[in-house]
Amino acid sequence: QGQLVESGGGSVQAGGSLRLSCAASGYTYSHGCMGWFRQAPGKGREGVATIDSDGTTSYADSVQGRFTLSKDNAKNTLHLQMNSLKPEDTAMYYCAADFRGGSYCYTIYAGGFGNWGQGTQVTVSS
Repeated sequence: QGQLVESGGGSVQAGGSLRLSCAASGYTYSHGCMGWFRQAPGKGREGVATIDSDGTTSYADSVQGRFTLSKDNAKNTLHLQMNSLKPEDTAMYYCAADFRGGSYCYTIYAGGFGNWGQGTQVTVSS
């Protein structure tokens, strides 16, 4: 089973930016799907963005145009550039990956992912 380690979380004021990273070890996901999910206190887990083996990205409507997902296949690392952050973006952000491809990647469906990181906190103040 691979390991996913997130980094880059922190506190920022509204309108600011953060860049999250997810380093994958023990397994390569170059043929599968990687993505980010988030969970705010008292709320369910929400899909943020995913990227498939061809580099096709999918975004939640709430982050479209503000967040950019990219993947460095050579380093097996995923990056989420978050710009124009809003207080409602405050949440624990989780990296997820699976070596299989599938429609779950394009619908940002959490149930399709078999591997999860421990999460990194993002706090946006108004």
